[in-house]
Amino acid sequence: MRQRRYLQVDVFAARPGAGNPLALVLDAEDLDAAAMQALAAWLGLSETVFFLPPDEPGADYRIRIFTPRMELPFAGHPSVGAGWAAIETGLATAGKLTQQCAAGLLPVHVGSAAGQRVVAVRSPKAQLLIAAPPTLPPALAAIAAGEPSLWSNGPEWWLLEVADEAALRALQPDIAAIAELPRSGKLAAFALADGDGYQLVLRAFAPAAGVAEDAVTGSANALVAALLQAQRRLPGRDGRYIASQGRERGRDGRVEIHVDSDEAVWIGGLVQPVIEGRLRW
Repeated sequence: MRQRRYLQVDVFAARPGAGNPLALVLDAEDLDAAAMQALAAWLGLSETVFFLPPDEPGADYRIRIFTPRMELPFAGHPSVGAGWAAIETGLATAGKLTQQCAAGLLPVHVGSAAGQRVVAVRSPKAQLLIAAPPTLPPALAAIAAGEPSLWSNGPEWWLLEVADEAALRALQPDIAAIAELPRSGKLAAFALADGDGYQLVLRAFAPAAGVAEDAVTGSANALVAALLQAQRRLPGRDGRYIASQGRERGRDGRVEIHVDSDEAVWIGGLVQPVIEGRLRW
């Protein structure tokens, strides 16, 4: 049994207790996939990140990402949190980093705003997948503004636009029915909004990954941005907007979205440290 550095942070959070909790395990090079999966299940957070030495030229650090049930090739809040932790722990020092994960090499930008570190990661390119729209649970069908479509940037998500913010926030989802959706068992519902400091609201349900409702979901937010960009319906200005997610779970996260001139989607925000210590595993 070995002692390993351990961090727990809140990602996309203006304060501790908001955003999405993330576990980060340093010094994980001797853990195999089974041990990582077991630890992620024991910790019970939506995702756990394990840091490993990079083995691709140009990478500043390498991570593997696990939910309580499975490994993910990419996930947004783990990637943003990992970029923050790489700087915080001295694994990297530059403002522009390259993260290695199962989805490949991803650019990470670390800046600052009002004295706080702001981390943004470029999402893998979104793909609209060919799949027949599934039958929605009645509660979702009642507020849908169209049919769901299946998108992927590593993880696959059914994306569904709903009528308005109020309807989405009031939704009582049928989690068991969402788990049965074909291909992914995950659905992100969103609505354009005119809120206090945000232009879109999103809720993400991932029972197939062991997470009934995620607090804040970078990968799903990135896919929604790609969908809206394809439809030339991006909210905000100059390809930038803020998404609100997590209020229904008491988290109130904010995701900063930027679609750049190459139509690549960047997701970012603030990270708040909560726990620092040693883990025996």
